[in-house]
Amino acid sequence: MEARKKLFLIYFMLAGSTFAQSFHNPSLNGAEETSTNLGEVESRENAPDLEFQYHDHDQMTRYLRAVSAKYPELTALYSIGKSVQGRDLWVMVVSVSPYEHMIGKPDVKYVANIHGNEAVGRELLLHLIQYLVTSYATDPYVKWLLDNTRIHLMPSMNPDGFAISREGQCDTIHGRHNARRHDLNRNFPDFFKANTKQPQPETEAVKQWISKIQFVLSGSLHGGALVASYPFDNTPSSSPLQAVFQNYEHTPSISPDDDVFKHLSLVYSKNHAKMSRGVSCKSGSPRFENGITNGAAWYPLTGGMQDYNYLWHGCMEVTLEISCCKYPPAHELPKYWQDNKQSLIKYLAEVHRGAHGFVMDENNNPVERAAIKIKGRDVNYHTTNFGEFWRILLPGTYRMDISAEGYLPQEVEFIVIDSHPTLLNVTLRSAKRIDGGPYYRPLPPPPRAPPVPTPSTGIFASLTNSFNNMVSNFFG
Repeated sequence: MEARKKLFLIYFMLAGSTFAQSFHNPSLNGAEETSTNLGEVESRENAPDLEFQYHDHDQMTRYLRAVSAKYPELTALYSIGKSVQGRDLWVMVVSVSPYEHMIGKPDVKYVANIHGNEAVGRELLLHLIQYLVTSYATDPYVKWLLDNTRIHLMPSMNPDGFAISREGQCDTIHGRHNARRHDLNRNFPDFFKANTKQPQPETEAVKQWISKIQFVLSGSLHGGALVASYPFDNTPSSSPLQAVFQNYEHTPSISPDDDVFKHLSLVYSKNHAKMSRGVSCKSGSPRFENGITNGAAWYPLTGGMQDYNYLWHGCMEVTLEISCCKYPPAHELPKYWQDNKQSLIKYLAEVHRGAHGFVMDENNNPVERAAIKIKGRDVNYHTTNFGEFWRILLPGTYRMDISAEGYLPQEVEFIVIDSHPTLLNVTLRSAKRIDGGPYYRPLPPPPRAPPVPTPSTGIFASLTNSFNNMVSNFFG
């Protein structure tokens, strides 16, 4: 415990100046202020070979192991579990601290290929790994990012589906599902409606993964459209009739952090070569203003991964549809890499926006699982076992409630600015009564409204399910 206290004291002295220097340095801040174009410093001479081609599971595994062996100081390879057919669900960490969490610095992630036939993201993450490790010594922006962030990259969440997919198939659903014919992006618990789908090994592995690592920011890479789609993906429906017509009304389902999600989506779309133009992929498909959309406004779905990340674990995830063709010919991969490279990097850097800090007790011990809630935003975040918290917020003035069992609650007012994150260190005081009475216990949050039951039979249910299935087949 004494060693942990020393680590916190050292961090308190250094954190403010480190982040301020990073965000005030023009060469390290923002697309408009970056003095070096990310494409101008790419050097891959010493990296393991990575061609612009599709890699099957064995080839991908060999490449990831080769990178990990070549760059042990920057990478760590681990598997979060196995697919139905026994393929590893690989994750590569890229960071100056690949093997252990850096106290006071956030963890972020990308997950690709959740639909097996949406293959571009799988290859882009392999190229992102190579770009990060080969640019660390030459690109100040990449160096700053890896020095201050742990980046977890999962190239394929559905390797079984990818194994049966076919290059050049743009619109088919062959390979979309896992080996048990389940759509993995409809397989997570859902806040709005009970999800009765049988849990799959791949989704169970992801749920365990994000319960053990407190990710702050995430992106899920898909194909079949060109848009950044943000929560909520699902919406409550008060009646079967409304459920049908809601699909045609394009009703948004607004989250408490709608402003932040729109900003994160715009960061990706505006740094992308084409996305922000709102180009329609084909005749009859929707156009998206600025290349972003609320998920439910596009089409509602139950059991999506991004809503689960946000509501269950406080991780802000955006779904990134990065290719009109789900599995384009391999010779087009260099174009997709150039279109998305800047976006992939700039998006992750947004984790350093807003407020972050520690919640400690009077003896400088971390308070684990303290509830963090911004007034006016009805969603709870929690501290890590080191007492850390992160809250991505846009510039403005905020009030934050901090509470934990056995401590007096506290309210803090703070300001967020654009140039660097606000560092907040909060001390909670014991609520134990002098006369030996019970500890103060914060009031439990009000129970969530039960999900509105969705009828399983009848004409309205059939119409709704048919429409959603049709849309799912065409889009990611």
